[in-house]
Amino acid sequence: MTDRRHDRRQFINAAGASIAAFAGAPELTALVQAEQAAPASGTSPDVVVINAKVYTMDPRAPRAEAFAVSGGRFVAVGSTSDIRNLAGKNTQTFDAKGMTVVPGFIDCHNHAGGEVLLNEVLVGNPFEVEFVSIRSIIGKLRERAQKTPAGQWVEGYFFDDTKVSDKRLINIHDLDEVSSEHPVIVRHRGGHTYFYNSKAFQMAGITKDTPNPMGGTYDKDASGNLSGRVTDLASAPFNKVGTRRTYTPAEMETRARDGVAHISKQFARYGLTSVHHEGGNLPAMQDVRARGELKHRISYEVQGRSLDAMITAGMQSGFGDEWIKFGATSEHTVDGSFSERTMALSYPYPNVTPPYKGNVTETQETLNAWVERVHRAGIQVNCHANGDVAIDMYLTAMERALKLVPRANARPKITHCTMLNPSLIARMKAMGAVPALFTTYAYYNPDKFVYYGEEFMKNAMAFRSLIDAGIYACAGSDFSPGPFAPLMGIQGMVTRRGWDGKTWGANQKISVSEAIAVNTYNGAWASGEEALKGSIAAGKLADYVVLADDPHTVDVEKIKDVQIVRTVVGGTISHQA
Repeated sequence: MTDRRHDRRQFINAAGASIAAFAGAPELTALVQAEQAAPASGTSPDVVVINAKVYTMDPRAPRAEAFAVSGGRFVAVGSTSDIRNLAGKNTQTFDAKGMTVVPGFIDCHNHAGGEVLLNEVLVGNPFEVEFVSIRSIIGKLRERAQKTPAGQWVEGYFFDDTKVSDKRLINIHDLDEVSSEHPVIVRHRGGHTYFYNSKAFQMAGITKDTPNPMGGTYDKDASGNLSGRVTDLASAPFNKVGTRRTYTPAEMETRARDGVAHISKQFARYGLTSVHHEGGNLPAMQDVRARGELKHRISYEVQGRSLDAMITAGMQSGFGDEWIKFGATSEHTVDGSFSERTMALSYPYPNVTPPYKGNVTETQETLNAWVERVHRAGIQVNCHANGDVAIDMYLTAMERALKLVPRANARPKITHCTMLNPSLIARMKAMGAVPALFTTYAYYNPDKFVYYGEEFMKNAMAFRSLIDAGIYACAGSDFSPGPFAPLMGIQGMVTRRGWDGKTWGANQKISVSEAIAVNTYNGAWASGEEALKGSIAAGKLADYVVLADDPHTVDVEKIKDVQIVRTVVGGTISHQA
């Protein structure tokens, strides 16, 4: 998903204010002796957690019963008897009574749209599987249109074409029912397809005879008329027409801060302690942190003018602190979407007439130049590449850049990295690439897999193949395109079974331990922070999640329903059930 809607401040002002594939580790069985990093000056810990089933994700000590926290870090990990003895009179003791503790979950790709959740018309459920009717969508948009001046956009968010009870796409005629005086857009939650009414097409000057541009389409119905659906880069003309509500600077700041605070609470509720943000309002993030309302750590991924300013200033990935840090670039888009069936494939989509192979959104030459520029600046490169054609293009550009400017541990990030083959995997391994794959799709989106077929799905979201190759595959929910619940993602990785009971690509199943590692240690690896977080070990940040049940032992079909009892960031509770 690519989000171009945010109006960002100048980056410099904001900045001034502000072990081979661990997922393949052996089963976690042995309890270990306490490993300690003693609190300063011999003081007692702030908190001890005892009588827990601790899965540390540390291969040196994979299982424990207890740990101690001081100054926001783990200072000892071991048995309950060892850790209990460290407690002093001011130490808080949490008796887990057999509950499970894992490191805090890390989402390596998220469009954290808190402002949208709070303020816009949501025509679908952002967090769970829910079917809605086209009539309900029309009704919600019509209600907004009645409060909106003529000529101003009426917009709907979180549409999902396979979560419609009518079992068909929304179309231009449906949206004409909303209004003939307002341009109307319904945005697919995947971020690569859009649905418009006739007024919007008229204002944009698009007719049924308008040719498709490079990297996009104006879809037609069976009669050859505009259907209302527009894909990828073909949406550009619509962005230049109509008006949208404007806000004073003070209103914009309030909306941005409220949005960050809201989404941060949602992250904590689902057990996330670190999230890679695709851009967003950096000053608002800093303001929310200053107010004590930031409940998760941020790896801030930059694009556009912010990236240009970062390069000009000589700032590299890793600048910042343990709460807000500059990470990779925001996803640089090379092709279309998996969920919306526009990603670039080397062969035509099944059962599509005329033959269609998806959308490549950039030439190889342009991509080569962009990748080289970012890599030379010492910034972690990150590209959105879904289909095998786009992944090949990105790897080609990155291989060229690494040859021109060799750098160990560059860890180029591949966002989505959906359709793989052995050759692509070998090239990724050779350069130390970090793929951030869709996590919740296996459970949430099986109704889209039918458009690709079983043979395709054997090589899609290929966690098994990547882990077996020794690659640190990490979790990238891509919210809003997919829900961000880590436990939903873990269930899908383990079962490859969707909400509808159908299984796809079972050869790509991984174990519960591997899936937890994908969502914890591998996430830390993706941002070069594996020495700081991602496992429960003395000296690391005290980010962890307490679960009511053990994902290793519950019915695999119920992993997503395990209760998040407590989310803790730096030793501070960010969510408690």
